[in-house]
Amino acid sequence: MLASPAIAQSRSLGPSTGSVRIEQVQAGFIASGEVGGGTLRFRGRSYPITVGGLGVGSIGASRTVASGTVYGLKNRSDLAGAYVQLKEGWAVGSQGRGNVWLQNDKGVTLRLATRRQGLQLSLGADGVLIGFKQ
Repeated sequence: MLASPAIAQSRSLGPSTGSVRIEQVQAGFIASGEVGGGTLRFRGRSYPITVGGLGVGSIGASRTVASGTVYGLKNRSDLAGAYVQLKEGWAVGSQGRGNVWLQNDKGVTLRLATRRQGLQLSLGADGVLIGFKQ
């Protein structure tokens, strides 16, 4: 059910406008929280970012490294703000994979592949805040 909008959306995103790499720690038992940071690559430059969020649909704890493509980013400042996140994935020990789709109200979409370590099962939706480090 959650994957259908993400699959349909991937066909209409247009060309990539940047890339992002995020490292975060997640923990949850039904409700979940996550905190971390990373780097945005946009127009040949790198910008440090912060990432945090709350959601539902997660059990366990893991360390996640996510990297992928940014779509619809016209100005660097459009990346900052609140995102809705659709996710699915798993982690058992050092083996774990998943996919994450994030979209904000400015039309910016992040399509990320994740690698996880820990013990966690995720299938749900979150609210995520992305900002720039000062």
